Amino acid sequence: MRPKATPKRQLLQGNEAIVEGALAAGCTFFAGYPITPASEISEILSVRLPRQGGTFIQMEDEIASMGAIIGASLTGAKSMTATSGPGFSLMQENLGFACITEVPCVIVNVMRGGPSTGLPTNPAQGDVMQARWGTHGDHPIIVMAVSTVRDCFDITVQAFNFSEEYRVPVIVLSDEMVAHTRETVVLPSREEITVFDRIRPDMPAEWYIPYEGDSRGVPRMAAFGDGFRHHVTGLVHDPRGFPTQRPDEIDHFMHRLFKKISKNLKTIQLTKSFFLDDAEIAVVAYGSVARSAHRAVLEAREMGIRAGLLQLCTLFPFPRESVERVARQCRAIVVPEMSIGQMSREVKRVNQGFCRVEKHSRIDGQLITPDEICNRLIQLHHS
Repeated sequence: MRPKATPKRQLLQGNEAIVEGALAAGCTFFAGYPITPASEISEILSVRLPRQGGTFIQMEDEIASMGAIIGASLTGAKSMTATSGPGFSLMQENLGFACITEVPCVIVNVMRGGPSTGLPTNPAQGDVMQARWGTHGDHPIIVMAVSTVRDCFDITVQAFNFSEEYRVPVIVLSDEMVAHTRETVVLPSREEITVFDRIRPDMPAEWYIPYEGDSRGVPRMAAFGDGFRHHVTGLVHDPRGFPTQRPDEIDHFMHRLFKKISKNLKTIQLTKSFFLDDAEIAVVAYGSVARSAHRAVLEAREMGIRAGLLQLCTLFPFPRESVERVARQCRAIVVPEMSIGQMSREVKRVNQGFCRVEKHSRIDGQLITPDEICNRLIQLHHS
């Protein structure tokens, strides 16, 4: 027997780890437009993808980028794009098209200060609600957030898997701080990674109904050119893909879109817990701020404060049960974030008066430090 290869330690930047995760998940197509602080993703993939038989295209703008990855996915490719706030705003109409046509794809948004051009080189977390509600109309979406360089790899792989499994666009929210942090990591081998590929038709072409959901509500997906009739439209459509005005078909279609997510919440809603078993005060955080929160909790523990951290890896669908469990257990929760308070509203919405919930906002383009969070934990401990 061959001896097992020693895991390779690598010094990677967050954006580099996102690239590694995308390639490990089977990404074969990238279309995008350079933008700070996401440009490294495009730059690296422009070299790596062609070497592996994939396709990289620099588009004229982010509207076209989103359209290109939708088209590539319809032909059977695993596709993605990467951008930051201004580009993400331009993608919203085509993002809605991907939602209604159930086209799997991954969109990475490396958040920076806004609105408009804002603070191009500074971290922020102000795109959270845009990620959930940016495109118009009722629509299901999965939004995830990365905190560490290893998260950038793992969650990118998971984003592709969710996208393929449920036929939905998946948004990965990073931020400038995570994107440009370098850490020594050991990435899993390809054999250790679970990769999910979309379920393709297994029936004769004449029997194929392109938008007929299975027991999970997810239709099988044929690729253009495979010989299956597949009509794609941004209009609400019947199971065969043709526009409909029938209320019963509209109602069934919309509910099926949401069923794909609602029936699989326990699989999709991912969180990480640190020191929560006996916690009296908790921090709920995501992204780079979760790193500061983890350090703050360690420091608070050294002072005898029973603090814990719930890190949100899935932001939407919002992990209500996990947050409720913490709210029932603890007497106070603090929600630090680099925005005026977007996720804190979600925590307060599900709290239902179980405990005290306080936000800790910073909107000056600077990371929330461990000391800031630790001081809030001390104040809550003594109050």
